[in-house]
Amino acid sequence: MEERIRQIFEDEASAIRRIPVTGNFLKAIDIIHNHVHRKKGKLITSGMGKAGQIAHNIATTFSSTGTPAIFLHPSEAQHGDLGILQGNDVLLAVSNSGKTREIVELIDLKDNLFPSIPVIVITGHGDSPLAARADCSILTGAPAEVCPLGLTPTTSTTVFTVIGDALVVLMMERIAFTPDDYARRHHGGYLGAKSRKKSGKG
Repeated sequence: MEERIRQIFEDEASAIRRIPVTGNFLKAIDIIHNHVHRKKGKLITSGMGKAGQIAHNIATTFSSTGTPAIFLHPSEAQHGDLGILQGNDVLLAVSNSGKTREIVELIDLKDNLFPSIPVIVITGHGDSPLAARADCSILTGAPAEVCPLGLTPTTSTTVFTVIGDALVVLMMERIAFTPDDYARRHHGGYLGAKSRKKSGKG
């Protein structure tokens, strides 16, 4: 059993090491920085199922580190939540297959309302319908899932998370985000106290 656990860890670590590192990471940062920090829009993330849960986490992490972001459920968008969109926003969609119906439809709806909103896609397939419609595509390397059935999103959600973390860290460095900035956005709990101490206000 211990050897099996080590193998699972190694498979996931190997998938992370195989994420293609391209100029599209910087392109995504340029797009988000321009729309959120210069044009005063916001980052809207979206995804279905487990990919959606990762997209939600990406949004909350961006928000706590100085880049206003919100998760938009693609199905709820069809029932009025699309109204969260504004002209200076940017959409970050997460889909392993790159052909998730609800995300494709979300882009259709977005184009009908604000066609100028750029789309960043994180996907395992660069030849997918979503990648074709994106202003910027970040590829995961399409790793095999460690799920013994090869079906449950496991490794794919791991690489989604790591890519999201990379984007957050790059943006924090771009905007020179400080412990004081963090403390102003994260007052409660251990991290709030730690950030205030690091900023000299704890």
